[in-house]
Amino acid sequence: MRLEEYWGVGPKTRETLVEELGAERAVRAIESGDVRALADAGLPRGRATRILRRATGGAGMDTLATSDARAAYKELLDLAVEHAVTDRAADRIRVLTPLTDREAMDERLDSVLAARDAWAELPAEDREAVLAAYDRYDDRDGSERAAVEAALALLEADVDSGPFETIADLERETLAEASAALSALDGDGRNRVREGADDELDRLRTALGAVEDMDANALEVIEDLRADGVHDVQGFRDAFEDRLLSETQVTIDRVREAMPTDAADATDFVGGTLRRLRSDLREAVDEREETVATEFEETLEAASEDVSQAVSAVDEIAFHLSLARFALAYDCTRPRFIGGDRAAVSVVGARNLTVAARDGESVQPITYALGDHDVADVPDGDRVAVLTGANSGGKTTLLETLCQVVLLATMGLPVPAERAEVTPVDALVFHRRHASFNAGVLESTLRSIVPPLSGGGRTLMLVDEFEAITEPGSAADLLHGLVTLTVGRDALGVFVTHLADDLEPLPEEARVDGIFAEGLSPDLELQVDYQPRFGTVGRSTPEFIVSRLVADAADRTERAGFETLAEAVGNDVVQRTLADARWDA
Repeated sequence: MRLEEYWGVGPKTRETLVEELGAERAVRAIESGDVRALADAGLPRGRATRILRRATGGAGMDTLATSDARAAYKELLDLAVEHAVTDRAADRIRVLTPLTDREAMDERLDSVLAARDAWAELPAEDREAVLAAYDRYDDRDGSERAAVEAALALLEADVDSGPFETIADLERETLAEASAALSALDGDGRNRVREGADDELDRLRTALGAVEDMDANALEVIEDLRADGVHDVQGFRDAFEDRLLSETQVTIDRVREAMPTDAADATDFVGGTLRRLRSDLREAVDEREETVATEFEETLEAASEDVSQAVSAVDEIAFHLSLARFALAYDCTRPRFIGGDRAAVSVVGARNLTVAARDGESVQPITYALGDHDVADVPDGDRVAVLTGANSGGKTTLLETLCQVVLLATMGLPVPAERAEVTPVDALVFHRRHASFNAGVLESTLRSIVPPLSGGGRTLMLVDEFEAITEPGSAADLLHGLVTLTVGRDALGVFVTHLADDLEPLPEEARVDGIFAEGLSPDLELQVDYQPRFGTVGRSTPEFIVSRLVADAADRTERAGFETLAEAVGNDVVQRTLADARWDA
């Protein structure tokens, strides 16, 4: 493909990529999902990520039919990225997209779950060693040397299952020798061999440096020798020889060989000796460095296949290991895919990842199901549910949870539930509550959520409080129409609303579920059972809220106002609620 044929690559972007990478390399970077290459070429990282998502998974991105579905997708990626072991792995996670092929979903699940199991079995000290190796790998920007060292650390952990199989057959001794060679040749400038790689080379370099320093201060050396009372030729020669031997570590044979026999005076003698020593030592350094470098390069040549395999394996392992850590952090499990004539989304013991990720936040697992499922105690065959209940009752969180499970499953990733069944969909319509009450918002919302139902593919509708964007009467009529359309198109759907009574009669394939508040805690916090009750309308519970306001009133005047509201909602209920809360305390 030509660069400009990729989504998001316009003339300006193409010019930038060609100038920095060349057309061929830029295409390879896009096809391989290499965020770093595009970012290093000058593209903002966010733009590079969007281009690669479309290039590598455009069809999957098309299943995200609304902006809220796309936002939920990005939120999941952000959570997964937090568990990445390298920057490269984080980049690869960011370009994951929903998949459209069931086989591809299963293959990725196989890899991630195998990595999860292998990582879970590692002793804590081995996990720390592996993560430390990947930290060094990141610090060195994924260099070849860092990759070999990371591979050695993985081998030392002695794990050979899951993603680690790719390095299990590598020879540790060969990699260790290659690591030493790569370390030795890691110098820059004119030095090909790093300091510390060869003792003799280090000695020669030290001697050369000392001679160069002495040569730069030759006049001071002569003055020092004369100040010590050395004036005759032989005495001066011996004293200079002693100083060279003590300060430069040059061998006595090399020193004496360098001393001129026909020097005109002390300055000529010292200068001639130091120039000859510099020349001899430079030549000796170059010869030794060439010998040592050749030996290390031969070692690398012999180990080239192992090094190449280690480099590719380390990145691949980092990617799967990152996803494995994400799966372990949230106790995710393998979803079961439902296809053919059956359609279902069902979860047992599901947890909302956004809530679970908050420090100190407890999560009540929920069980819920739509369509043709086998979850006990949940009505089977209802493809559409109208979800009702109290404010702050978790209805939106339930929608988000279902959305997260479906997204993760279709990306080929484990899901946060004890058990889950998912039918991959062609369109995921997720609509959060937007409290904007005008005709423009209503029109744009309908334009985004209705066309996917008319497209002929399988659709999942997750719509939250549609009535927030228009007046209640019209909202009830429109929402009833959406439920009817969803049923008529054999789609699956959950519609959160406070207008359940106004939607009757519902189509036969739809049911009403309810979430109930159960009272106030001793701290006057609303207590909610987030597990929906099936086939039951959940009622709003203003008496609980008013009870809290009465109890928390700042003064008598304020309390009197709230007590007026208590009369409106039922003062006996309010007083009983307050009594129950105090009794619990």
